[in-house]
Amino acid sequence: MRRSIGRTGGAVVSSSLNEVVALAPLDALPPDSLHACDAPVDGENEPLILYRDPQGEVRAWRNVCPHAGRRLDFAPGRFLRSKAGELVCAVHGATFALPQGNCVAGPCRGDCLRAVPVHVAEGEVRLGDAG
Repeated sequence: MRRSIGRTGGAVVSSSLNEVVALAPLDALPPDSLHACDAPVDGENEPLILYRDPQGEVRAWRNVCPHAGRRLDFAPGRFLRSKAGELVCAVHGATFALPQGNCVAGPCRGDCLRAVPVHVAEGEVRLGDAG
C-alpha cells in the first residue's frame, strides 16, 4: 500500500506497518532547499522539515524548535535562512547548522533538531529507513 503525504490540515489516516509513506517527489526538492510536510511519526501526525543538501542527500527533522517547542517556519512551509545558509527559528532566532541540524547559536545552543528517518526510492522521499 502506498500513500502520499502533504499539507493535510491535520487529517491523517492511520497507517499500517507495511505502508509506504511518500513525503514528496525528489524533483520537488532542489539542492539546498527546505520543505515542510506532515507525516505519521510514532503514531502521531507530526510537522516535518525536509532538507536536500547541495550534494542531493535528503534529511528530515521534526519541525519543532528544541528551545520552546514551537514550529521553525514563520508561515507554513516558509523558513528563514541566515546569510551562511543555516536554518533560523522564526520565533527566538535559534540557528541550526545544515545538514547536521545542530543548534549553533541562540537559546538552545548545543541542542539538535529531532531527526526522522527518510530515504529516497523510485524518485520519492519516503518516511522510514530504506529496507
